[in-house]
Amino acid sequence: MMKDQEFVEYIIKAIVANPDDVKVDRTVDERGVLLTLHVNPTDIGYVIGRQGQTAKAVRTLTKIIGAKNNARVNLKIMEPEGSRGPRMREDRPREEQPVDTDVVDDLTI
Repeated sequence: MMKDQEFVEYIIKAIVANPDDVKVDRTVDERGVLLTLHVNPTDIGYVIGRQGQTAKAVRTLTKIIGAKNNARVNLKIMEPEGSRGPRMREDRPREEQPVDTDVVDDLTI
């Protein structure tokens, strides 16, 4: 197992609830190294993080490791079958909030 692959596996196993289900495949072609991450469907939220912050951070660190080894490394996170994909805001019912007119009056010039 290569360093970049070991690194991703180590980090993701520390984040998820089902570390035994973490699998990282590594392929090399003319464009560089592609690491494909597979996780348990219930863990995809932990891997992606709020607004994708966790995934972005792991990708950034993976690219740095690749750069140290003169390789272009990309991380692809596979959405597991049975997981819930991203939900659009329109899917969630929005609760009506009463408007505090004092606050609105304070904002007007």
